[in-house]
Amino acid sequence: MPSFDELYRAIEALPPGLTGEILEPGVIRTMGRPGGKHRLTARGIARSLSGDDRWEGGTGWWLEQEAEIRIRDRLVVSGLAGWALPQGHAIPPPFVFVNPIVELPDWCCEVLSDSTRKIDRDIKVPLYAESGIEWIWLVDPDERCVEVLHVRNGRAELLERLEGAVQRTIAPFTSLVDTSRWWVEPPEAT
Repeated sequence: MPSFDELYRAIEALPPGLTGEILEPGVIRTMGRPGGKHRLTARGIARSLSGDDRWEGGTGWWLEQEAEIRIRDRLVVSGLAGWALPQGHAIPPPFVFVNPIVELPDWCCEVLSDSTRKIDRDIKVPLYAESGIEWIWLVDPDERCVEVLHVRNGRAELLERLEGAVQRTIAPFTSLVDTSRWWVEPPEAT
């Protein structure tokens, strides 16, 4: 079976527009860049959390979109990821200058689509939970909902499911979030 380093070099050599993950030992899963609805939802989530993102003048967190994260012999590209930072921690934190990032995040968010839904739920969520990532969000732009999962004893448990337009804080963050900015529909064809 190829080593992580061999697989990662193969991912680095992928043509532009493709990225790869190692979700199973020895296997590269390739994918194209996210579609418009997916990208806009991720952007809306990131913007709504700017009050927590220290890079954006907020407090407490470092947030990344589409970062490569190494978890043991696996590589994930999480839609969004966040690291809780102690007071006085450097911005940007030193760990973001290394690819893949080996510092495990405290929060991962996956924006679900038809092509990723099963992998995100059945492979990524258990991987995140087993590795000790404490918070996981699954955001479904088609269903207009966010599932907030909290990890206890290596298992992800549904803490809450929020549907539609919600204005409130969502764990683990303190920013007031307006989910109506996450649900973007394409314009009507004329």
